[in-house]
Amino acid sequence: MEFKRVINLEEESQKKSIFLFGPRQTGKTFLLKKIFPKSPFYNLLLADVFLKVSQRPQVIREEILALGRKCPQPIIIDEIQKLPVLLDEVHHLIEELGVRFILTGSSPLKIKRSGTNLLGGRAWTRYLYPLVTKEIGNYDLLRILNYGALPSVYNSLYPEEELEAYVGNYLKTEIQAEGLVRKIENFSRFLQVASLYNAELVNFANVSSDSAVPARTVSEYFEILQDTLIGSLLEPYTKTKKRKAIRAAKFYFFDIGVCNLLAGRSNIKPKTELFGKALEHFVYTELRAYLSYLKDKRPLYFWRSKAGQEVDFLIGDEIAIEVKSTNNVTERHLAGLKALAEEMNLKKKIVVSTVPAPRKIHDVDVLSIEYFLEALWNGGVF
Repeated sequence: MEFKRVINLEEESQKKSIFLFGPRQTGKTFLLKKIFPKSPFYNLLLADVFLKVSQRPQVIREEILALGRKCPQPIIIDEIQKLPVLLDEVHHLIEELGVRFILTGSSPLKIKRSGTNLLGGRAWTRYLYPLVTKEIGNYDLLRILNYGALPSVYNSLYPEEELEAYVGNYLKTEIQAEGLVRKIENFSRFLQVASLYNAELVNFANVSSDSAVPARTVSEYFEILQDTLIGSLLEPYTKTKKRKAIRAAKFYFFDIGVCNLLAGRSNIKPKTELFGKALEHFVYTELRAYLSYLKDKRPLYFWRSKAGQEVDFLIGDEIAIEVKSTNNVTERHLAGLKALAEEMNLKKKIVVSTVPAPRKIHDVDVLSIEYFLEALWNGGVF
């Protein structure tokens, strides 16, 4: 099964060079080969290509000059973080010849550590995420909540095996091979514990205690997960005055299936606590991708007061979204939304749930997960 991705690289690449970052197996290489079949393609994961350009970085310039005006654009360099020195050649070709590139990477970390800047504004940065429901079409909700939405996993007859291979490959290629940690066994224990705290407030002391890793190292490990795009922090909204807000962030893995595999979770079913946690995680991944793909600059937050009132997601200071894994939403499920609405003038208040049909409770829209996501991607929510 092929998927039509939401990200619009064809149009953007005609205007400027692009850094396209995304975790491994989100489909960067497949997508670029599909939409730019004639573009020169340098895949640095291939040993012969890596050897050729590492020995003579200028070979890319020489080959482009040899093609002259016949050279299709954009020029694609896959996994640019494997050889950051190439950015000097890229910089020159952009500046002197107006050549446009798409430079992919599964992590900006090695580029940053190399001391190379990201072309000083000469390229836009875009991100590719696991599949979203708009791309899948007739999606299987339970399959996503159990196995996530990496293309190779969602399409697989053996999703668990694919996830096990993915996590093993991540530890080997992204962490151990790049020398990002000194003790891979410590990082492996940390990963498992961090997955159990997914969608929870980041508490270094608790993770340190549970993983038997020093708290300072835990902090460094969380930074590695962010720098390698395996996870991200969701910052708290802290501008409420009557109800003081907590300031600790939440952490989410980039894919539900990867998180489940690390945490040892399987067979997630409706009407269970794990279903509710997975549903919240799912909504987060869809919202994050939506805001990125549509270049919506409004920040994504959550809100929790020190008294425990909470709203799962807040877009800018306009739209509040609460996720409830129930088909019987009542007044008691609206407490967090009501408390936040007393602090700020919200344009929309939404409960995403498993209700069979849309409802309205006062000024709160109660939507099924399917209805909400269809409206989201069709522009009918915001």
